[in-house]
Amino acid sequence: QLVLVESGGGLVQPGGSLRLSCAASGFTLDYYAIGWFRQAPGKEREGVSCISSSSSDTMYTDSVKGRFTISRDNAKNTVYLQMNSLKPEDTAVYYCAADQSRSTCLSVGNNYVWALGSNFHSWGQGTQVTVSS
Repeated sequence: QLVLVESGGGLVQPGGSLRLSCAASGFTLDYYAIGWFRQAPGKEREGVSCISSSSSDTMYTDSVKGRFTISRDNAKNTVYLQMNSLKPEDTAVYYCAADQSRSTCLSVGNNYVWALGSNFHSWGQGTQVTVSS
């Protein structure tokens, strides 16, 4: 059974940092692109970041560029999302997901198709991130 488990969420003050982890069991992440998504109450799910299997390509939605960093340790079968300079608008449930059809983050030109989430097959249960003073 393919399972992804997120951890590392919590309550943090504006300007603070958190590191989310996405650990896989039942399969190896080595060959797949992995995405981080988030969903705030009353809002649609948003693609936050994506990393290719080799880590050669990383992509970010504009609102987190320069603040978030995605990385992966295939030996640990884990993907990370380092979040710095957090803002209240970053508050959401964060999910990781695996695209088991490809090793790269699906995009067409400058269009981040991966951000739609529809090509990701395995999803974690989510971890809550709350940014508040």
